[in-house]
Amino acid sequence: MTQHLNLRSPWVISTHDLGKRPGTMREITLSLPAPADLGVDMIGVPKDAEVELDLRLEAVMEGVLVSGTAQAPLTGECARCLDPLTSDIEVNLQELFFYTDEDASEDDSLLDGDLLDLEPTFRDAVVLALPLSPVCGDDCPGLCTECGIKLAEAGEDHRHENIDARWASLQGLVTENDNDQEK
Repeated sequence: MTQHLNLRSPWVISTHDLGKRPGTMREITLSLPAPADLGVDMIGVPKDAEVELDLRLEAVMEGVLVSGTAQAPLTGECARCLDPLTSDIEVNLQELFFYTDEDASEDDSLLDGDLLDLEPTFRDAVVLALPLSPVCGDDCPGLCTECGIKLAEAGEDHRHENIDARWASLQGLVTENDNDQEK
């Protein structure tokens, strides 16, 4: 269960000043570049976008408890009309990084000496908070299913005459019959 951290990653944070003294605490504010491939199909955090972190690191008996918030910009496209959209996301972070794998279970995070990697915690929090079908507005009508035009631009009178193919040959008879009745 040993993990090897990329020491060059900006998401690797030192906890050396906390020691292993329960009750020791440090608050930090960081601005880090967003990791690559952080999102779902329709929306995500752009690579290297600025992520603002407001964190609290606390030494506890088992390890270091990291809690706080992260804010990041989002880019994507509306699931209804496919227009580009931008917004922001704020997620809460909380993760206990254990000193040793003796105290931790298989899915728990571990410290590597005095270092912890916050990227997986951030990634999990953001991906779980992202909308699967983002919209540019709650009132977005989307696209016409017949012709693909944006319904917001088409107006209220946008319609298509749908004739059932089984009845199409009768369409001409109705018109001719109506003309006979007018005479």
